[in-house]
Amino acid sequence: MKFSHINHEYPELARTTTDGIRLYKTPSGRAYPSITTITGLLKRQAIQEWRERVGAEEANKISSRASSRGTRVHSLCENYLSNLEVTPNYLDHELWQGITPLLDRINNIHALETKLYSDHLEVAGTVDCIAEFDGKLSVIDFKTSSRLKSHDDIHDYYMQCSAYAVAFEERTNLPVSQLLIVMAVDDHDPLLFFEKRDNWIEKFKQLREDYRKWKNI
Repeated sequence: MKFSHINHEYPELARTTTDGIRLYKTPSGRAYPSITTITGLLKRQAIQEWRERVGAEEANKISSRASSRGTRVHSLCENYLSNLEVTPNYLDHELWQGITPLLDRINNIHALETKLYSDHLEVAGTVDCIAEFDGKLSVIDFKTSSRLKSHDDIHDYYMQCSAYAVAFEERTNLPVSQLLIVMAVDDHDPLLFFEKRDNWIEKFKQLREDYRKWKNI
């Protein structure tokens, strides 16, 4: 399948990490925290409790495996949607076979691994994909998981995507109302989660305020 791409003039953003916080420098010179840094506050305590429960060494191994797999699958998705030939390794073959038919429902791609920022929200980040899914313009996020997840497990994903939607509209004047999570799951069929931006953007704004208080800004 040949995917169509719609070009926009996106500004270059320099990305740095300071004290464990990912920051993006905007054309105006302002440094904004990453969207995932903000949404990470939601699970910060739960992750810390999990690390204490399983031990630092085991937690690091599990996190490293999950991160590596997520990066590989993201790269496969990006290359496939860029009309490049992809060859998944044996570790990812089953996951890839499962999500490929879902990727084939994407077209008219406006952003793919694209850096965006919002002066309104004072955040920035790199969005996986903004494109039409079954003909409807959507913010699309690609995830991997070792287990089946439910709507209530992924509130941070919805908030993350709602912020990307706002940032994209600021840069292009194109509103995006639909959020979509495409999740490849070990030993299961992939999952699709649909949501609306307006259901989550106010929750993200509150989390942004929580971040300011946490950082004493």
